[in-house]
Amino acid sequence: MLDFAIFAVTFVIILIGAVLYLYPSSRSASGVPGLNPTEEKDGNLPDIVNRGSLHEFLVGLHDEFGSVASFWFGRRPVVSLGAVDQLRQHINPNWTTDSFETMLKSLLSYQSGSGVGVTESMIRKKVYDGAIDKTLENNFPLLLQLVEELVDKWASYPKSQHTPLCAHLLGLAMKAVTQLAMGSRFRDDAEVIRFRKNHEAIWSEIGKGYLDGSLEKSSSRKTHYESALAEMESVLKSVAKQRSGQGSSQSSFVKHLLQANLTERQVMEDGMVFTLAGCVITANLCIWAVHFLSVSEAVQERLYHELVEVLGEEPVTLEKIPQLRYCQQVLNETVRTAKLTPMAARLQEVEGKVDQHVIPKETLVIYALGVVLQDADTWSLPYRFNPDRFADESVMKSFSLLGFSGSQACPELRFAYTVAAVLLSTLVRRLRLHRVEGQVVEARYELVTTPKDDTWITVSKRN
Repeated sequence: MLDFAIFAVTFVIILIGAVLYLYPSSRSASGVPGLNPTEEKDGNLPDIVNRGSLHEFLVGLHDEFGSVASFWFGRRPVVSLGAVDQLRQHINPNWTTDSFETMLKSLLSYQSGSGVGVTESMIRKKVYDGAIDKTLENNFPLLLQLVEELVDKWASYPKSQHTPLCAHLLGLAMKAVTQLAMGSRFRDDAEVIRFRKNHEAIWSEIGKGYLDGSLEKSSSRKTHYESALAEMESVLKSVAKQRSGQGSSQSSFVKHLLQANLTERQVMEDGMVFTLAGCVITANLCIWAVHFLSVSEAVQERLYHELVEVLGEEPVTLEKIPQLRYCQQVLNETVRTAKLTPMAARLQEVEGKVDQHVIPKETLVIYALGVVLQDADTWSLPYRFNPDRFADESVMKSFSLLGFSGSQACPELRFAYTVAAVLLSTLVRRLRLHRVEGQVVEARYELVTTPKDDTWITVSKRN
């Protein structure tokens, strides 16, 4: 996974809880323009809560102070970078550890990569990445089957029936991730439903409760969260024990981790990271992609023609997906337009510099991805859904720099792209997608950008 990982926003959240109670540090943000603390103890946390999300707070911060700006988490200064040039200056000398894995595991009270040697961390990363790739390769027919079952269901609907994207595509993501990660046990809908309840309890508190401090103030919510986490850990440990006693023909993410001689504890931790993050990013990439196609008839028809040209009437294969270039552009533009993961962050390990600004050691540096993804200096007509922009090599370079494509994309995102490509290649060749008149889709910005309410489309059969 990538140092500048897609999900590294968890880095921000785990540090909030820590810094609010740490000793005061220097009251200087090294001359970086920005906000003064609103409160002595909490810094600008009340401003973040009032704006509704950290992303919305960062939009206002960079509008007021420019591409390099500062604010306060508790008594400590934070520097936020909101333009490609400034991000490039900071990222290039700072590719070391994986922010997402380190911080998400820290949030879950697991041993993070920062506590082990560089070589061991790299080996563990390689095992994790390889396990996801092998899981997709060995289970692709199962993934295709799950998608076809959903599309068959939609095809049976009358044209006037509204199809709830969030409910159905989250269900698809849950089935895909659980069955590919943990095996045939999760072909049982009851197992998937239990997993979904626990997943929602954990992810909702990571996304919101830790940010505004409300989890610690509610004993009932904290008990519910801890119970859900303990149950998911128990399931993963049980799966690991079961998989360790089966032959190599039982292919799953957990099985591949066990074959790499990871301990049961390591398998449980990596399984937790993949199932938590994989479900959410996969579901929302699919949700936003289908939504944007439903309101962009020209894009939908161009994608249909590419799918027919490349695939004909045959099912998509893992080998054919890279040939679907326009489909890749559609997914890239979906990530950009939706601001799918609106921020990342890392701790400044050594003193650094961006433009004329010195960033002291141990400063928290936020990458304001949601701001950058709709920066008019980087993207022409940034609020328009336009997959054609990704035919430009310079645009792809900027996108890759942000960690959303190429070799730097984290494995959970690569997994999500594969699921989304299978979904679109099956769905668009069979059905036309139509927007629901009068529907207003608003975004909720947490760890991953999701619609505030379920999003609806209608469908009609082709030919």
